Amino acid sequence: RRRNDILIVNCSLFNPTPSLSAMIVNKYKLRSDVRTYNLSGMGCSAGLISIDLARDLLQVHGSANALVVSTENVTQNWYLGTEKSMLITNTLFRMGGAAVLLTNKTASRWKPKYELLHTVRTHSGNNDQAYDSVFQMEDAKGVRGVKLSKNIMDVAGEALKRNVTTLAPFVFPLHVHFFFAIYLFRRKVLKQKLPPFVPDFHLAFKHFCIHTGGRAVIDVFENALNLTKEDVEPSRFALQRFGNTSSASVWYELEFIERAGRMRKGNRIWQIAFGSGFKCNSAVWKCLSSIEGTGTDY
Repeated sequence: RRRNDILIVNCSLFNPTPSLSAMIVNKYKLRSDVRTYNLSGMGCSAGLISIDLARDLLQVHGSANALVVSTENVTQNWYLGTEKSMLITNTLFRMGGAAVLLTNKTASRWKPKYELLHTVRTHSGNNDQAYDSVFQMEDAKGVRGVKLSKNIMDVAGEALKRNVTTLAPFVFPLHVHFFFAIYLFRRKVLKQKLPPFVPDFHLAFKHFCIHTGGRAVIDVFENALNLTKEDVEPSRFALQRFGNTSSASVWYELEFIERAGRMRKGNRIWQIAFGSGFKCNSAVWKCLSSIEGTGTDY
Protein backbone atom coordinates (compact mmCIF):
# COMPACT_ATOMS: atom_id res chain seq x y z
CA ARG A 1 0.00 0.00 0.00
CA ARG A 2 2.89 2.38 0.69
CA ARG A 3 4.42 1.68 -2.70
CA ASN A 4 1.39 2.58 -4.79
CA ASP A 5 1.77 5.95 -6.52
CA ILE A 6 -1.16 6.01 -8.96
CA LEU A 7 -4.67 4.56 -8.59
CA ILE A 8 -7.10 4.37 -11.51
CA VAL A 9 -10.61 2.94 -11.04
CA ASN A 10 -13.16 2.50 -13.81
CA CYS A 11 -16.82 1.62 -13.35
CA SER A 12 -19.29 2.69 -16.00
CA LEU A 13 -22.70 2.71 -14.32
CA PHE A 14 -22.04 2.96 -10.56
CA ASN A 15 -20.68 6.38 -9.61
CA PRO A 16 -21.07 7.05 -5.87
CA THR A 17 -19.81 9.96 -3.80
CA PRO A 18 -17.18 9.62 -2.40
CA SER A 19 -15.80 7.94 -5.50
CA LEU A 20 -14.73 4.31 -5.78
CA SER A 21 -11.10 5.39 -5.86
CA ALA A 22 -11.62 7.31 -2.60
CA MET A 23 -13.17 4.18 -1.06
CA ILE A 24 -10.07 2.16 -1.95
CA VAL A 25 -7.78 4.83 -0.52
CA ASN A 26 -9.77 4.79 2.71
CA LYS A 27 -10.09 1.00 2.91
CA TYR A 28 -6.39 0.29 2.44
CA LYS A 29 -5.10 3.54 3.96
CA LEU A 30 -3.07 4.50 0.90
CA ARG A 31 -0.57 7.34 1.06
CA SER A 32 -1.89 10.89 1.08
CA ASP A 33 0.08 11.76 -2.06
CA VAL A 34 -1.35 8.93 -4.18
CA ARG A 35 -2.68 10.21 -7.51
CA THR A 36 -6.26 8.95 -7.99
CA TYR A 37 -8.47 8.88 -11.08
CA ASN A 38 -12.06 7.68 -11.37
CA LEU A 39 -13.42 6.89 -14.86
CA SER A 40 -17.17 6.49 -15.38
CA GLY A 41 -19.69 6.14 -18.19
CA MET A 42 -17.10 4.78 -20.64
CA GLY A 43 -18.57 1.32 -21.15
CA CYS A 44 -16.99 -2.09 -21.47
CA SER A 45 -13.75 -0.83 -23.01
CA ALA A 46 -12.95 1.40 -20.02
CA GLY A 47 -10.49 -1.15 -18.64
CA LEU A 48 -8.21 -0.65 -21.64
CA ILE A 49 -8.73 3.12 -21.43
CA SER A 50 -7.46 2.88 -17.84
CA ILE A 51 -4.40 0.96 -19.03
CA ASP A 52 -3.75 3.66 -21.64
CA LEU A 53 -4.08 6.37 -18.97
CA ALA A 54 -1.75 4.47 -16.64
CA ARG A 55 0.81 4.19 -19.42
CA ASP A 56 0.69 7.94 -20.09
CA LEU A 57 1.06 8.72 -16.39
CA LEU A 58 3.99 6.34 -15.98
CA GLN A 59 5.74 8.08 -18.86
CA VAL A 60 5.49 11.35 -16.90
CA HIS A 61 6.14 10.11 -13.36
CA GLY A 62 9.38 8.18 -13.01
CA SER A 63 9.93 5.19 -10.72
CA ALA A 64 6.23 4.71 -9.94
CA ASN A 65 3.61 1.99 -9.55
CA ALA A 66 0.12 2.31 -11.03
CA LEU A 67 -2.81 0.19 -9.85
CA VAL A 68 -5.72 -0.18 -12.28
CA VAL A 69 -9.03 -1.52 -10.92
CA SER A 70 -11.74 -2.40 -13.45
CA THR A 71 -15.19 -3.33 -12.19
CA GLU A 72 -18.91 -3.01 -12.86
CA ASN A 73 -21.98 -2.98 -10.64
CA VAL A 74 -25.21 -3.90 -12.40
CA THR A 75 -27.49 -4.00 -9.35
CA GLN A 76 -28.59 -0.37 -9.45
CA ASN A 77 -29.16 -0.57 -13.20
CA TRP A 78 -31.21 -3.76 -13.26
CA TYR A 79 -34.01 -3.04 -15.70
CA LEU A 80 -37.50 -3.69 -14.28
CA GLY A 81 -39.50 -2.72 -17.34
CA THR A 82 -40.82 -4.64 -20.36
CA GLU A 83 -38.94 -3.07 -23.32
CA LYS A 84 -37.19 -5.96 -25.10
CA SER A 85 -34.20 -3.91 -26.29
CA MET A 86 -33.52 -2.97 -22.65
CA LEU A 87 -34.13 -6.41 -21.13
CA ILE A 88 -31.14 -7.91 -22.97
CA THR A 89 -28.68 -6.36 -20.52
CA ASN A 90 -30.33 -8.21 -17.62
CA THR A 91 -29.47 -11.57 -19.16
CA LEU A 92 -26.01 -10.66 -20.42
CA PHE A 93 -24.18 -8.54 -17.85
CA ARG A 94 -22.76 -9.78 -14.56
CA MET A 95 -20.80 -8.18 -11.76
CA GLY A 96 -17.05 -8.68 -11.89
CA GLY A 97 -13.74 -7.02 -11.27
CA ALA A 98 -10.00 -7.25 -11.80
CA ALA A 99 -6.93 -5.37 -10.62
CA VAL A 100 -3.69 -4.90 -12.56
CA LEU A 101 -0.42 -3.44 -11.27
CA LEU A 102 1.88 -1.63 -13.71
CA THR A 103 5.32 -0.23 -12.97
CA ASN A 104 8.19 1.61 -14.63
CA LYS A 105 10.65 1.02 -11.80
CA THR A 106 14.05 -0.20 -12.96
CA ALA A 107 14.49 -2.26 -9.81
CA SER A 108 11.30 -4.18 -10.62
CA ARG A 109 12.09 -4.99 -14.25
CA TRP A 110 12.45 -8.72 -13.49
CA LYS A 111 9.10 -9.04 -11.69
CA PRO A 112 6.39 -8.26 -14.30
CA LYS A 113 4.77 -11.07 -16.28
CA TYR A 114 4.01 -8.82 -19.26
CA GLU A 115 5.29 -5.77 -21.06
CA LEU A 116 2.81 -3.31 -22.54
CA LEU A 117 3.75 -2.70 -26.18
CA HIS A 118 0.92 -0.69 -27.70
CA THR A 119 -2.44 0.87 -26.90
CA VAL A 120 -4.84 2.13 -29.57
CA ARG A 121 -8.08 3.99 -28.92
CA THR A 122 -10.69 4.81 -31.58
CA HIS A 123 -13.90 6.75 -30.98
CA SER A 124 -16.99 6.84 -33.24
CA GLY A 125 -19.00 9.29 -31.16
CA ASN A 126 -19.22 11.77 -34.05
CA ASN A 127 -21.60 9.31 -35.76
CA ASP A 128 -25.15 9.53 -34.38
CA GLN A 129 -25.92 5.88 -35.11
CA ALA A 130 -22.82 4.77 -33.22
CA TYR A 131 -23.47 7.21 -30.38
CA ASP A 132 -27.03 5.89 -29.87
CA SER A 133 -26.18 2.17 -30.14
CA VAL A 134 -25.71 1.72 -26.36
CA PHE A 135 -27.72 4.24 -24.39
CA GLN A 136 -28.87 4.59 -20.79
CA MET A 137 -32.39 5.99 -20.84
CA GLU A 138 -35.93 5.71 -19.52
CA ASP A 139 -38.56 3.70 -21.35
CA ALA A 140 -42.08 4.94 -22.12
CA LYS A 141 -43.13 4.21 -18.52
CA GLY A 142 -40.20 6.04 -16.99
CA VAL A 143 -38.23 2.92 -16.02
CA ARG A 144 -34.50 3.41 -16.43
CA GLY A 145 -32.27 0.92 -18.20
CA VAL A 146 -29.68 0.48 -20.93
CA LYS A 147 -30.90 0.11 -24.52
CA LEU A 148 -28.95 -1.88 -27.11
CA SER A 149 -29.87 -0.91 -30.66
CA LYS A 150 -30.47 -3.42 -33.45
CA ASN A 151 -27.58 -2.06 -35.50
CA ILE A 152 -24.98 -2.47 -32.77
CA MET A 153 -23.13 -5.22 -34.64
CA ASP A 154 -22.77 -2.99 -37.72
CA VAL A 155 -21.46 -0.22 -35.48
CA ALA A 156 -19.04 -2.62 -33.78
CA GLY A 157 -17.79 -3.89 -37.13
CA GLU A 158 -16.98 -0.39 -38.36
CA ALA A 159 -15.30 0.51 -35.06
CA LEU A 160 -13.22 -2.68 -35.25
CA LYS A 161 -12.13 -1.81 -38.78
CA ARG A 162 -10.92 1.62 -37.67
CA ASN A 163 -9.06 0.24 -34.68
CA VAL A 164 -7.32 -2.49 -36.66
CA THR A 165 -6.35 -0.01 -39.37
CA THR A 166 -4.66 2.17 -36.74
CA LEU A 167 -3.02 -0.75 -34.94
CA ALA A 168 -1.76 -2.66 -38.00
CA PRO A 169 1.37 -0.57 -38.74
CA PHE A 170 2.67 -1.28 -35.23
CA VAL A 171 2.22 -5.05 -35.11
CA PHE A 172 2.39 -6.67 -38.56
CA PRO A 173 5.66 -7.67 -40.24
CA LEU A 174 6.90 -5.74 -43.29
CA HIS A 175 5.76 -8.25 -45.91
CA VAL A 176 2.13 -7.85 -44.82
CA HIS A 177 2.35 -4.12 -45.47
CA PHE A 178 3.83 -4.90 -48.89
CA PHE A 179 0.91 -7.17 -49.81
CA PHE A 180 -1.53 -4.55 -48.54
CA ALA A 181 0.11 -1.90 -50.74
CA ILE A 182 -0.35 -4.16 -53.77
CA TYR A 183 -3.98 -4.70 -52.75
CA LEU A 184 -4.59 -0.94 -52.56
CA PHE A 185 -2.92 -0.41 -55.94
CA ARG A 186 -5.13 -3.00 -57.60
CA ARG A 187 -8.26 -1.65 -55.96
CA LYS A 188 -7.68 2.12 -56.21
CA VAL A 189 -5.61 2.43 -59.40
CA LEU A 190 -6.63 -0.57 -61.46
CA LYS A 191 -10.23 -0.35 -60.17
CA GLN A 192 -10.43 -4.09 -59.58
CA LYS A 193 -13.27 -5.46 -57.48
CA LEU A 194 -11.60 -7.30 -54.63
CA PRO A 195 -12.84 -8.74 -51.34
CA PRO A 196 -11.71 -6.97 -48.13
CA PHE A 197 -8.04 -7.45 -47.29
CA VAL A 198 -7.76 -9.62 -44.18
CA PRO A 199 -4.19 -10.34 -43.03
CA ASP A 200 -3.21 -13.38 -41.00
CA PHE A 201 -3.53 -12.04 -37.47
CA HIS A 202 -1.45 -14.95 -36.18
CA LEU A 203 1.56 -13.20 -37.71
CA ALA A 204 1.06 -10.45 -35.12
CA PHE A 205 -0.48 -12.19 -32.11
CA LYS A 206 -0.40 -15.55 -30.40
CA HIS A 207 -3.36 -15.02 -28.08
CA PHE A 208 -6.60 -13.05 -28.36
CA CYS A 209 -8.60 -11.59 -25.47
CA ILE A 210 -11.84 -10.45 -27.09
CA HIS A 211 -14.36 -8.59 -24.96
CA THR A 212 -17.23 -10.89 -23.96
CA GLY A 213 -19.92 -8.60 -25.36
CA GLY A 214 -22.03 -11.63 -26.24
CA ARG A 215 -21.94 -14.68 -28.48
CA ALA A 216 -22.65 -12.59 -31.57
CA VAL A 217 -19.70 -10.28 -30.83
CA ILE A 218 -17.32 -13.22 -30.49
CA ASP A 219 -18.72 -14.78 -33.69
CA VAL A 220 -18.08 -11.53 -35.58
CA PHE A 221 -14.45 -11.50 -34.46
CA GLU A 222 -13.95 -15.16 -35.29
CA ASN A 223 -15.36 -14.81 -38.79
CA ALA A 224 -14.09 -11.34 -39.70
CA LEU A 225 -10.51 -11.98 -38.57
CA ASN A 226 -10.34 -15.64 -39.66
CA LEU A 227 -9.58 -16.83 -36.12
CA THR A 228 -9.64 -20.44 -34.96
CA LYS A 229 -11.86 -22.03 -32.33
CA GLU A 230 -8.87 -22.10 -29.97
CA ASP A 231 -8.26 -18.38 -30.52
CA VAL A 232 -11.73 -17.44 -29.26
CA GLU A 233 -11.98 -20.16 -26.60
CA PRO A 234 -10.89 -17.80 -23.77
CA SER A 235 -13.69 -15.40 -24.68
CA ARG A 236 -16.34 -18.10 -24.97
CA PHE A 237 -15.23 -19.66 -21.68
CA ALA A 238 -15.35 -16.34 -19.84
CA LEU A 239 -18.79 -15.53 -21.27
CA GLN A 240 -20.21 -18.94 -20.35
CA ARG A 241 -18.59 -19.08 -16.90
CA PHE A 242 -18.81 -15.47 -15.73
CA GLY A 243 -21.11 -13.66 -18.18
CA ASN A 244 -20.28 -10.24 -19.59
CA THR A 245 -18.19 -8.73 -16.80
CA SER A 246 -17.80 -5.54 -18.81
CA SER A 247 -14.39 -3.84 -18.62
CA ALA A 248 -12.87 -6.65 -16.54
CA SER A 249 -13.65 -9.37 -19.10
CA VAL A 250 -10.32 -9.17 -20.96
CA TRP A 251 -8.52 -10.02 -17.71
CA TYR A 252 -10.75 -13.04 -17.10
CA GLU A 253 -9.74 -14.25 -20.55
CA LEU A 254 -6.05 -13.67 -19.90
CA GLU A 255 -6.38 -15.72 -16.73
CA PHE A 256 -7.90 -18.58 -18.74
CA ILE A 257 -4.95 -18.57 -21.15
CA GLU A 258 -2.53 -18.69 -18.22
CA ARG A 259 -4.42 -21.46 -16.43
CA ALA A 260 -4.61 -23.47 -19.66
CA GLY A 261 -0.80 -23.47 -19.81
CA ARG A 262 -0.69 -21.74 -23.20
CA MET A 263 1.28 -18.65 -22.23
CA ARG A 264 4.95 -18.80 -23.21
CA LYS A 265 7.78 -16.30 -23.12
CA GLY A 266 7.70 -14.01 -26.14
CA ASN A 267 4.00 -14.56 -26.91
CA ARG A 268 2.10 -11.43 -27.90
CA ILE A 269 -1.44 -10.90 -26.64
CA TRP A 270 -4.10 -8.70 -28.19
CA GLN A 271 -6.80 -7.38 -25.88
CA ILE A 272 -9.68 -5.62 -27.60
CA ALA A 273 -12.99 -4.32 -26.28
CA PHE A 274 -15.98 -2.24 -27.33
CA GLY A 275 -17.63 0.45 -25.26
CA SER A 276 -20.57 2.81 -25.37
CA GLY A 277 -20.04 6.08 -27.09
CA PHE A 278 -19.06 4.16 -29.39
CA LYS A 279 -15.47 3.12 -28.69
CA CYS A 280 -13.11 0.34 -29.72
CA ASN A 281 -9.86 0.05 -27.75
CA SER A 282 -6.85 -2.25 -28.00
CA ALA A 283 -3.85 -3.19 -25.90
CA VAL A 284 -0.94 -5.37 -27.02
CA TRP A 285 1.22 -7.16 -24.46
CA LYS A 286 4.34 -9.31 -24.62
CA CYS A 287 4.81 -12.21 -22.21
CA LEU A 288 8.15 -11.93 -20.39
CA SER A 289 8.26 -15.43 -18.88
CA SER A 290 6.45 -18.72 -19.48
CA ILE A 291 3.55 -19.41 -17.12
CA GLU A 292 2.73 -22.92 -15.97
CA GLY A 293 -0.92 -23.89 -16.24
CA THR A 294 -3.00 -24.78 -13.19
CA GLY A 295 -6.10 -26.09 -14.98
CA THR A 296 -9.26 -24.44 -16.23
CA ASP A 297 -11.69 -26.15 -13.87
CA TYR A 298 -12.46 -23.10 -11.76
